[in-house]
Amino acid sequence: MTAKVILNPYSNRWNSQKRWPETEAALKAAGLEFDLAVSERKGHISELVARAVQDGFSPIIVSGGDGSIGDALNGLMQAAGPGEEAVGPLGIMPTGSANDLAYNVGLPTDLNEAAKVIAAGKTRAMDVGRLNDKYFVNNSAAGLEPYVTIKHEKIHWIKGMVRYLVAAVQAIMDKREWRADIKWDDGEFHGPISLVSVGNGRRTGGFFMTPHADPFDGKLTLAFGYRATRLGLFMALPRAFNEDKGSYVEMEGMRELHSAKISIHLDQPSPAHTDGELFPDWIQDFEYEILPKKLSILLP
Repeated sequence: MTAKVILNPYSNRWNSQKRWPETEAALKAAGLEFDLAVSERKGHISELVARAVQDGFSPIIVSGGDGSIGDALNGLMQAAGPGEEAVGPLGIMPTGSANDLAYNVGLPTDLNEAAKVIAAGKTRAMDVGRLNDKYFVNNSAAGLEPYVTIKHEKIHWIKGMVRYLVAAVQAIMDKREWRADIKWDDGEFHGPISLVSVGNGRRTGGFFMTPHADPFDGKLTLAFGYRATRLGLFMALPRAFNEDKGSYVEMEGMRELHSAKISIHLDQPSPAHTDGELFPDWIQDFEYEILPKKLSILLP
């Protein structure tokens, strides 16, 4: 069966397009027969994926970053309609800036090795998250984290992971905060927050915002908390790079827990994102749910 490759040329500031000859060569060297479709606008990836599924292409291969993969997931879900079966299979050629999902599920970032993984055809069913009517594979958030994304998208003079760090510093200096009502499977919280991060995977934007998340455990991981001062937030920032012990979630005012469903109401609208893609409008109400083993993904 012929694969459909969906290329997001803009991913990683057009680096995905620049790397297409390398990506194409890796796929061909791995013996994959494929047809190419190129995304031309925001939201186009989901449309292209849904059409490819309906036309019988398999697997669907995304050449891009985490946002591209999230858009592809939404296209798969759109094409599948209601039902319990897993969608996919989905293959990944990681040409984004952070490639967090690849890290979280153990995919190689070397394109030749990534192509070999796809050609081998080994799949595993991973969980999928849902925020309201939007699906995500890796991460979603309100508060500080998507506010960092807003800053990140405005930075054009820095490339790579450093851009995320500069954006985080700028966002902390603005010191936005909210009051939240948060409910999960067996508990609730009412009070001030600086950030809320909901992870299916451990790492997002290079930061371990939900360091103990597992995309195969049938749970979402919720991290939230409040730091009263900019200094307190700056003290937490370097600890967000810690994968396990010494994480920012161990600090005073921070919590991390696991839940199948999460409900959040904020006293004022907040930016929100799924897989790094910002919602067009700031929102106050967030309904999260995990869909266990919903995505068939090609893994080593």
